Amino acid sequence: MIVIPTTDTLPMVVRADHVPGPSQGEWTYDDYAALPEDGNRYEIIDGVLYMAPSPNIAHQDSAGSFYYYLRTHIQNKGLGRVLIAPIDVEFAPKVTTQPDVLVVLNDNISIITKGKIMGAPDLVVEIASPGTATYDRNTKLNTYAHYGVKEYWIAEPITRTVELLILEQGAYRTIGIYQGQAKLPSKIVPDLPVRIEEFFV
Repeated sequence: MIVIPTTDTLPMVVRADHVPGPSQGEWTYDDYAALPEDGNRYEIIDGVLYMAPSPNIAHQDSAGSFYYYLRTHIQNKGLGRVLIAPIDVEFAPKVTTQPDVLVVLNDNISIITKGKIMGAPDLVVEIASPGTATYDRNTKLNTYAHYGVKEYWIAEPITRTVELLILEQGAYRTIGIYQGQAKLPSKIVPDLPVRIEEFFV
């Protein structure tokens, strides 16, 4: 017998109101760094602690592909550094995120410290899922724009697409949504010889 559930819920990014600590709106990087390891992913936006669902296999596969191809193109050529989550990016005392993949070019390399990134990477890649898409396209997008991330890629493993956004006068402009054999016309990573389909297993 097949049982059809009456309700289906997907894990999503939520305010971590249940976590002991400062009041929401007052969380700082030091508070965040003191959290015990509990298997969850946390971020702070404007002093509010958020908890993200654990990434699934498709997410991890895609994150690994972006990291591999970007590292091959950038880091192996001595153009900068490519890092993959978990890595803390502290934009301000009350704003810390963990991008899935990030790029810091040589001109900006001083923001990399021993334990975290302090400032805006040149490029951030977020692997969106049904549970994180709204957060990635609203809260994180606005945060990355505000703090000066020059380029933002939103990858969708389900549709096997990548949206490329560039920062212009403090706001993001969508250059396009790419799929299949298309290549990204990135300004941060020009001439990246990778077809979109190669980012998705």
